[in-house]
Amino acid sequence: MQYKNIICKTALNKIPSGVPYKYDLNIYRGCSHGCKYCFALYTHKYMSSGDYFNEIFIKTNIAQALEKTFRLKSWRGDIINIGGVTDSYQSIESETGLMREVLKLCIKYKNPVTISTKSNLILRDYDLIDELSKITFVGVASTVTTPYDELSKIIEPKASPSSERFKMLGRLAKTSAVTGVHVMPVIPYLTDNPEAINLIYEKSAEISARYLIYGNLNLRGDTKKTFLNFLYNYDANIYKKLTNLNAKEYRLNLKKIFTASGLKHNITPNYSKYIKLPPPAQGEFGF
Repeated sequence: MQYKNIICKTALNKIPSGVPYKYDLNIYRGCSHGCKYCFALYTHKYMSSGDYFNEIFIKTNIAQALEKTFRLKSWRGDIINIGGVTDSYQSIESETGLMREVLKLCIKYKNPVTISTKSNLILRDYDLIDELSKITFVGVASTVTTPYDELSKIIEPKASPSSERFKMLGRLAKTSAVTGVHVMPVIPYLTDNPEAINLIYEKSAEISARYLIYGNLNLRGDTKKTFLNFLYNYDANIYKKLTNLNAKEYRLNLKKIFTASGLKHNITPNYSKYIKLPPPAQGEFGF
């Protein structure tokens, strides 16, 4: 694993219209979780690097850059989405502590945030999340692609096991933060078993998750080659079925499964009721 310090010109990235948030913040470029389906592999081309999982760039001045933005008269206190591209609680964060600096600034300026992570390292910052959630909106979501730790270890080798993610959300639900589960992506013939999906809903209900949303597998750009190579080596039969999938028909059937489980466990997919934003567009297959 290689870590390289960089200086960022700005802390925030403007998100194109059509997605739920105006701005996102990523402390790192690259991610050590090693998720086989990662959609963000293409972003390392901008760093002249081809090793998204093992060459991690650290924005060492992220807090200073963020405060510069917060001090602008034009800043309106928009919700900042943290971790939309790379996980801000990947392993190196235990050494840098940059998320604590970011959260302290959000408390200082009373700025709302949403945080997405697959790591229980976020519990290190329980005190700051608790404090911030008492003064402004805080959302915390964790991606759970499968309820089974054995499978999550295969497809997300260096992220926290699924069981630990549920425990983490359960603890954070005790703050004033809105907690949710992201089942993203749903992998055909691997993680889409109706029993597995229902179990995710069941566990989400147990830890008082306020919402659950799902997204389809996105195989665009570098992700397609990386994922399909993994899948072929993991299970050639699943590979063959997936590459011959009728995507439109599949999406319709998948929607029925999630809708039924959501109604059964009384968990809404509509988190706009909490953050007053439109629900995100579902991803589409890229093959």
